[in-house]
Amino acid sequence: MSLDSLRSAVPDYAKDLKLNLSSVIGNSDLPAQQLWGTVLATAIASRSPIVLRELEPEAKANLTPEAYSAAKSAAAVMAMNNVFYRTRHLLSDHEYGTLRAGLRMNVIGNPGVDKVDFELWSFAVSAINGCGMCLDSHEQVLRKAGVDRETIQEAFKIAAVVEAVGVTLDTEAVLADQ
Repeated sequence: MSLDSLRSAVPDYAKDLKLNLSSVIGNSDLPAQQLWGTVLATAIASRSPIVLRELEPEAKANLTPEAYSAAKSAAAVMAMNNVFYRTRHLLSDHEYGTLRAGLRMNVIGNPGVDKVDFELWSFAVSAINGCGMCLDSHEQVLRKAGVDRETIQEAFKIAAVVEAVGVTLDTEAVLADQ
């Protein structure tokens, strides 16, 4: 299916989400690879089968095989890192921050695509997963690479809308099964 199918599935009570979906994906100023990598990574991070099923084919059609794989890698590695670093940050015992993480995350250093694109996707996934430490880290890397705030905000707008659409459609699916 497609972005149009996803928009059509959004119920009337969530009309704002439908409009925002059209705006943040359909009218984005991001280059295609940044846009569709962000869409794919956040669709995965949303954990919504409906959203992933609808957006993945369009993302795959708009990404090179390397970018497609890298966007999935960003979602995977950030699923781990966001839990780890968010937990470390939230614990009142700050000694955990001095311990070696000991987790493999080689893909961050060699993602197979432009580092800025991978950082943007990792940032967007971190927005969904709510890891402030990771958000700050990725935002700083992006800013040092010359990425403007508007581009970074575009990524977390996509994350916010994709997540909200997923919550809404998954809720409707559950309620329809009752």
